[in-house]
Amino acid sequence: MASLRGADILAESLIQAGVTTIFGVPGDTGVVFYDALYSVTDKLRHVLARDERHAAAMADGYARVTDRVGVVEVSSGGGTTYVVGGMGEAMASGIPMLLVTSDIHRSSRGTGALTEIDQVALFSAVTKRTIVVEHAADIPQAVQSALGAAAEGRPGPVALIFPEDVFDEIVEAQTPVLGEPEPQCVSVPAWRDGADPQAVAEAAELLAGAERPAVMAGSGVHSSQAWDALHSLADAGAIPVATTIHGRGAIADSSPWSLGVVGNNGGRPYANEYLAAADVVLLIGTRANATDTNSWQGPARSGTAVIQIDIDPDRAGRNFPQAVRLVGDARTVLGQLAEHLRPASESVREARAHDLRERRSEWERERDSTDLAPGQLLPRDVVEVVDQVLGHAALWVADPGTPTPNVATFRRIQEAGRTVVIPRGHGPMGYAIPAAVGMSVAQPDTPVVSVTADGSFAMACGELETVSRLDLPILFVQFTNHSLGWIKMLQHLYSGRRYFGVDPGTIDAVKVAEACGIRGERVTSIDRLRELVSEFAHDPKTLYIDVEVPHMIDVLPPVPAWEASLAGTSERPVY
Repeated sequence: MASLRGADILAESLIQAGVTTIFGVPGDTGVVFYDALYSVTDKLRHVLARDERHAAAMADGYARVTDRVGVVEVSSGGGTTYVVGGMGEAMASGIPMLLVTSDIHRSSRGTGALTEIDQVALFSAVTKRTIVVEHAADIPQAVQSALGAAAEGRPGPVALIFPEDVFDEIVEAQTPVLGEPEPQCVSVPAWRDGADPQAVAEAAELLAGAERPAVMAGSGVHSSQAWDALHSLADAGAIPVATTIHGRGAIADSSPWSLGVVGNNGGRPYANEYLAAADVVLLIGTRANATDTNSWQGPARSGTAVIQIDIDPDRAGRNFPQAVRLVGDARTVLGQLAEHLRPASESVREARAHDLRERRSEWERERDSTDLAPGQLLPRDVVEVVDQVLGHAALWVADPGTPTPNVATFRRIQEAGRTVVIPRGHGPMGYAIPAAVGMSVAQPDTPVVSVTADGSFAMACGELETVSRLDLPILFVQFTNHSLGWIKMLQHLYSGRRYFGVDPGTIDAVKVAEACGIRGERVTSIDRLRELVSEFAHDPKTLYIDVEVPHMIDVLPPVPAWEASLAGTSERPVY
């Protein structure tokens, strides 16, 4: 037994639960906790961010490439209100995170104290659960409960709120406070429940009897590590597999059953067409929302038989009420389906595989013939060159806007797994730079490619100092078009080309990178790009490359054709 402060108990509880890294920004109400962290740096690493929203993105990126709960710490007031922006993406994307936040002294509640805010109400929309810890003795159980809640079912953020005087409270506690370490409580999935056997049998019959079956795979495949199970099912049934942007990497591009990305943000046209014409579609770990389904065209809400695997019973069948609902862990349920599924005949296999090869080959031959201004490069060319040089070992993360469809579509996935991270829960600009920090901290021996754009850069460039301080092997590629390109494109198509609020001034990203201690260069040719990426491949030191790309409105095909590929109608696409 020992006399311990609440803050020390919290640090020890996190360590005993298997947490090794915490991202955060200190504040007044968390000073005692930082004093506790000072004493355990050999067991619990603290990564100092320059902004609380970015600290959340770091924990988010960390969680996505480790399948472990990412931990972020902030203090009351500005820290809590800033971190909400980062938590929203994690909540919408089903990313397991633990938010540790300090609050005002219990005796100051209701007095209008500096930084006072109702944190439970504040976090209610961006967490699965909030727990206010009123007594230091309750901390070990609260940590276990919060980590378990973050990892169980559909993963998501959970908030632990500590009044600052709880950190100071002294209790007699056993050390270690949780007994033997239990690192399994920080990993997902927390359990592997199967689906109802009768529903599984019904779904297997639907798939076996389909003339044109298809799979739409989302991020749930990654959370479940269900890559092999998905490929086995697809191969047995000769079922083409498309992925959402979140599900990119659920199946390797080299698989004969890979369709590529679907949806109305970077979806391959032939893949969208295939889903729209499918008679049976199996949805796995995806929200299957309007963006994923290309404005409800593939699968259609009527006329298509839908099967949906989801760990969350409230999400299975939400957008397709007539679906056969398979509630359970993706890997487990895919295994159940495989046991019931009648293998496809050799003639069916050959016909479907040939059809997919032809569709992919025709799409790959299509190239943009845009006339470029001097010094401009096409985003597709940039992504393909970086991918060719670095190979499949690199991790990629992309910001919204121009980076999203180009990275999702043109970065070739050679091995199934979550090696491409794109924030499609809310699509927050400024995500890729801090998320790359979390990904690199999680996998320090793996190079990370962070693809951003000038709009997102302006929101997150302060974290380049963090990258420099930590000396992380990150290759930054910035697409610069001197506008908020995606929104300007929508104004071009749907607002009569009345551009408003989308043309900010230019920031010299290379000079900012250099001011943070990072080598930077503005690249104007593919040859120079290849040289720089090759140097990075041989000696992965932080490098910032700024590339000028055309305005999105300059590379659009005629409006009717673009509208047809984007939304299938003359109306603005549904999100």
